[in-house]
Amino acid sequence: MSLKGKRLVISGASRGIGKAIALKAASEGACIAVLAKTTEPDPRIPGTIFSAVDEIREAGGTGLAIATDIRFEDQVEAAVEKTVAEFGGIDILVNNASAIFLAGTADTPVKRFDLMHAVNTRGTWLLSQKCLPHLAQGDNPHILNLAPPLNLDPKWFAPHLAYSIAKVGMSLCVLGMAEEFRGMGIAVNALWPATASATAAVLNVLGGERMARRSRRPEICADAACLILRRDSSVCTGNFFIDEDVLREEGIDDLSSYAVDPDATLLPDFFVG
Repeated sequence: MSLKGKRLVISGASRGIGKAIALKAASEGACIAVLAKTTEPDPRIPGTIFSAVDEIREAGGTGLAIATDIRFEDQVEAAVEKTVAEFGGIDILVNNASAIFLAGTADTPVKRFDLMHAVNTRGTWLLSQKCLPHLAQGDNPHILNLAPPLNLDPKWFAPHLAYSIAKVGMSLCVLGMAEEFRGMGIAVNALWPATASATAAVLNVLGGERMARRSRRPEICADAACLILRRDSSVCTGNFFIDEDVLREEGIDDLSSYAVDPDATLLPDFFVG
């Protein structure tokens, strides 16, 4: 099943994994609404909604740039309405936008706690709610959250409790919505990288160039995501996928091309190591 002509909404698609998924879908002829806040270039973090749309068009897809802060209901509603007006509907929602701050309880400012929960859990829930009526009318409709498997080992919560709660909130949206929307034929799944990904978060927050060399490129998540989104939505739902497992299920065993440095030892991502 091709993604040609499919109508996608992707949050946080101005860079990183979100943009990689957009470009992969665009290469198959999809229409993608890019929802993100970045409208002006930032020398520290490359990419805007407009540059992402330029790349989508170069890749063979149709792009729509919509400046959106998914913390605000009115902006989400307006973005969904604009997408439907431009594309005629929505077939796929990718909840990729996420905020991160890694610190213990005593060292996490309340404003950081609120930001992560507003973007990660609430933003995912809100965007899913507003897209729901259109997904119900979509062709093979899918919701895909970039969220971890439900792993309640305390080691993933003690060092950065606020972030972990907010991120697992996205996973709980998958757990609940997959069952809630099952009768509507809307698939709801999670996808998570097996290893660290060479994104702006790694370069600017987590570990810089040294960690990036021990990461995989975002394209591995993009390839896995599009494989999932081609599957029958009435059957493929409620899953917590790991990117490399999805590729291996499709007979793709050599993953060396995704490594930033093929000679480096890869770092496992949060919640899977």
